[in-house]
Amino acid sequence: MANTQELKQAFARKAAILQGDTERIAKQHAAGKQTARERVEKLLDQGSFVELDALVSKSQDYAGVITGYGTVADRPVYLFAQDYTVHGGAMGTQQAQKICKVLDLAQKTGSPVIALCDSAGVRIDEGAEAMNAYASVYARMARLSGVCPMIALILGPVAGGAAMIAQIADISIQAADVGRLMVYGPQVVSAVKGETVDAAKLGGAENMANQGGVSITVANENEALSTAAALLDLLPGSNLEEAPLIDTDDLNRTLSDADANDSEGLLAGFADGGIFQELYPSWGKELRIALARVGGRTAGLVVSNPAENDGELSPAASAKAARFVRFCDCYSIPVVSLINSKGVQVPGAKQQSWTMITLSQLLYAYAEATTAKVTIVTGNAIGQAYIAMGGKANADVTYAWPDAVISALTPEAAVQVLYEEELKNDKKPALESRADLEKKFADEVADAVTAATTGMIDDVIEPSESRKYVIAALEMLSSKRDSNPPKKHGNLPL
Repeated sequence: MANTQELKQAFARKAAILQGDTERIAKQHAAGKQTARERVEKLLDQGSFVELDALVSKSQDYAGVITGYGTVADRPVYLFAQDYTVHGGAMGTQQAQKICKVLDLAQKTGSPVIALCDSAGVRIDEGAEAMNAYASVYARMARLSGVCPMIALILGPVAGGAAMIAQIADISIQAADVGRLMVYGPQVVSAVKGETVDAAKLGGAENMANQGGVSITVANENEALSTAAALLDLLPGSNLEEAPLIDTDDLNRTLSDADANDSEGLLAGFADGGIFQELYPSWGKELRIALARVGGRTAGLVVSNPAENDGELSPAASAKAARFVRFCDCYSIPVVSLINSKGVQVPGAKQQSWTMITLSQLLYAYAEATTAKVTIVTGNAIGQAYIAMGGKANADVTYAWPDAVISALTPEAAVQVLYEEELKNDKKPALESRADLEKKFADEVADAVTAATTGMIDDVIEPSESRKYVIAALEMLSSKRDSNPPKKHGNLPL
């Protein structure tokens, strides 16, 4: 049993940790950043935070991370916040042990995890021990993936091993003013590459957003924290729960201005209250992916963006949508797909493999997903775009708008193939012009009604009624029970 003197020392030690080093805190503020404790306080409901292992330390400094649990909008959440004022938030054995404990508790209790990342990397002075420390965190996160949602916030330099935490998490949010996400810092790049480059150029928000390095970019830390809270509201606590059902809009609302070429309007039109959270908006722009409530239920929206290269699937678009569909499937979030794509981008010689690999990832993700899947062909559904994005074989319900075109090739390409010899000799087959042939193919072979009569879609619906059809389908599919054959896991094309 601890004596009075030991208790006094422990309480004094804890008080010093809670207060922090005044000089280091001042430097953190001077850099435009909040402290780890300030971030925790702003994220969680007031007075709800319970810290774990506060006294764990190695030498005079504590472990350099704050861990514990609390509530966000009265829902439980676990978190860890790296403290840059202690050795630059670098990962060491003590920090890893604290993080692993939080991840284990999240798995046991079925609660989301928030990672507030602000770290220069690894504790170099700990050598191989520090490397093993990172490995232990990665292993826990990999095991937790698909069990409980994980959201990582980039709120400072997040370099080296720390950057992998943001990538393993389900969703990452970068604060543009202070967040820097990078494999190596400027010093290493300069030493190895001989290039002088600053952290903002290496891991700044614009660079990361354009490369698909982060899911969401926001202006500052406060916006990052509020975005994380809003995302938690859309997600279940674990894969054993359903996301909260909240009626926030008229279930019978019509889409009076539905336009197949307006991806922004379609996202807002289907989402309750026009509110949605888009992920990776600057990467793979041919597809847009977003979380939103549709009829009160959280849904994943995968929407073609014909304004970008006719919505043709690029490697980036396929890759980001594939991971999003798998994420939704992890937590039984239904996927609503709106197809208006002229197929797959024709790759150059050097992009052949990358195009095939990423397209197969998208095909695989839709085929493997057992969550509810509803698809509407709003415009073109050409070739692999129809198959990959939840066509008849990969969706529970498939609809089409009256003007939809569903075909292995575009009408222009189909006519070129079917009448190659006649066109080569500049003949007009059956006295029809090329334009007439293309229109005939679109109207008689590739139209929505023909697709419906052959069973390739379930019905042809009016665009304005689309939201009501989707809500009804999601209600009908809410009790869906499906599973893949018993196996350890599939071999996703990578």
